[in-house]
Amino acid sequence: MSGPHPKHVLDQYGVTAKKGLGQNFLFDENILQRIVDAANVSRLDHVLEIGPGIGALTRLLVNSAETVTAVELDDRLLPILQTEFGDAPNITLIHGDILEQDPSLLFHDLPYKVVANVPYYITGAILKHLLSATHKPDLLVLTVQREVAGRLSAEPGNLSLLAISVQCYGVVEQVDVIRAGSFWPPPDVDSAVIRITLQPDAPIYDTDEVAFFRVVRAGFAQKRKQLKNNLRALPLSKPEINQALQRVGIDGSRRAETLSVLEWVALTNELR
Repeated sequence: MSGPHPKHVLDQYGVTAKKGLGQNFLFDENILQRIVDAANVSRLDHVLEIGPGIGALTRLLVNSAETVTAVELDDRLLPILQTEFGDAPNITLIHGDILEQDPSLLFHDLPYKVVANVPYYITGAILKHLLSATHKPDLLVLTVQREVAGRLSAEPGNLSLLAISVQCYGVVEQVDVIRAGSFWPPPDVDSAVIRITLQPDAPIYDTDEVAFFRVVRAGFAQKRKQLKNNLRALPLSKPEINQALQRVGIDGSRRAETLSVLEWVALTNELR
């Protein structure tokens, strides 16, 4: 089952999809409902939607959540959203860039979830912005490129800087796969739905966040280099680095992608 085709809606308003804004509109109602279900959205929830587009996912969120705050960058789409949701008492439409929004101002001290089909070209930036915010979400359910979903949910041996930067805050799961034909215009690759459940006792809170990311970035600086050599980018001597690695039981000849989040935390604390 599918809702109104995005092309028909856009044609009605004289709007075309902008590739530069990563506009691929998901319109399969069954998949949209699975996204809402993956976030377990209820009338107790406050939801942040990023890039609502023509409102296909927004409609389900408005019908399920206590409140919806939808942030849309493209002003051409605002008339569509205002026509569709202008009378809904539980939605706030914001014209702006999500990377310039402060969640603590949008939700104050209220817990919130993020449910969105995000523009793929800024997936990493969105995750960094929300996870580094003072007021973090409890849960994120996002549609991303399938390859990115695989990277985010990877295990030690295949970890990337992006994966570590997310997994240090919580658990990442890939919960669904979406074929390109479920979008219009169809993207070049298949997509996936990921769920990120943040944890109050996440590993990152056992160390200094700034120091942690400094160490991890150094470790991943040159992919093919051994960890002990990459860490030389830090303002530490070779003996200091080797001694720290030895004390936490990490072989310095390993590559950064093999270290778990807990090992990065332990190493950060030792290097400090």
